[in-house]
Amino acid sequence: MSYTAATHADIRPRRAGFFSDVISVAIRALRSIPRDPEAIYPALLIPVFFYAINVGALQDMAERIPGLDYKAFQLPVAIIFAVTGISRAVTLVTDIQTGYFDRLSLTPVNRFALLLGLTVADFSLVVALTIPVLILGFVVGVTFASGALGMLLFVLLSGFWGLVFTGFPYAIALKTGNPAAVNSSFLLFFPFVFLTTVFVPREAMTGWLATVAAYNPVTYLLDALRSLITTGWDLDALVKGIACIAGVGLVSGSLALAALRGRTRRR
Repeated sequence: MSYTAATHADIRPRRAGFFSDVISVAIRALRSIPRDPEAIYPALLIPVFFYAINVGALQDMAERIPGLDYKAFQLPVAIIFAVTGISRAVTLVTDIQTGYFDRLSLTPVNRFALLLGLTVADFSLVVALTIPVLILGFVVGVTFASGALGMLLFVLLSGFWGLVFTGFPYAIALKTGNPAAVNSSFLLFFPFVFLTTVFVPREAMTGWLATVAAYNPVTYLLDALRSLITTGWDLDALVKGIACIAGVGLVSGSLALAALRGRTRRR
């Protein structure tokens, strides 16, 4: 073998590095967002619609509960509607169907970075989606008892909830490669939200719904977000809210990673 042939035989693709891979995937995902506006507009319109309907229809009834500011009570619900289910999972399905994901898997890119980069983009998007809803709250007179720092924590908790929920659509996308299956993953959201303290506090709930709400992680997330608005720094509520985000993240993240391993193992 000649020197030139031996030299070419020793050439190997060089890894760019884990963080470089994550940033590259995240930037590509963020650039795709303006080309997919139909995935963003509902996340802005639906929260505003439900907030207006719930406050308009139920505020008079809610005033019977002493000390309940219903506009403040409903704002975290609007935020949850805005950030839950927002992901680049449909884009991932397109990459799988076109073969781009398979080609990318053959490169030296870190496999975990393929998923983490998408979630970094998702986190940036869901945090941005909280801003218009917060502005709506300010317009109708909602204020934060915990101040500016509490408002920042409010946005971060909402963003992390939106982030951990993306594990479910990503798991479905990687497992099935089917856009219809990914779109149906939003149905998981309804038991999370409607079987909890969406309309009234837990103290006003009775029967089986009160029992289900007590085991629903979104109940404690809403309690944490509401405490920042109405109470201030309620450490017990915040710890429970963070624990529930972590618990859901453990489940959804494990499912997504297992699906990723299964998808890349086939290559």
